[in-house]
Amino acid sequence: MEKIKLTAEGVEKLQAEYRYLLDVVRPEVTRELVEARSLGDLSENAEYDAARERQGKVESRVLEIEAILSNYELIKANGTSKKVGIGSFVTIKDLTLDLTEEYEIVGNVEADPLAHRISSESPLAKAVIGAKAGDIVEVEAPVPYKVEIIKLGKK
Repeated sequence: MEKIKLTAEGVEKLQAEYRYLLDVVRPEVTRELVEARSLGDLSENAEYDAARERQGKVESRVLEIEAILSNYELIKANGTSKKVGIGSFVTIKDLTLDLTEEYEIVGNVEADPLAHRISSESPLAKAVIGAKAGDIVEVEAPVPYKVEIIKLGKK
């Protein structure tokens, strides 16, 4: 099984979410289930059904986080490298749209396009990984386009 790539920040966030789910949410859901059971007939008890559904989602997420944290590879911020890699902060100019954006290249689990954290598996990241400032690369997308690596930097 291939290791899941995570930054130190990503590991910390997952560990914090895991502790929160175990220490806060799980006991909360247990209380909801006990309270819903006390309302009587479970066959037509919407509160009980809702609590069971929430319990399922919580347990599913707990298992997902456990699986990730048991099989990850820590990637270090790539602030000193001259080439783009996972963990790099890169400023890119879309040569078609004349638009400049800054992104952090992260593993799939940490990707959040709205926060400018793109997956290393995305077409844009695949195109820029291994490139250096000043390089122009083509992004393999349904409509291919070219980008220029303006700079590499730190957060």
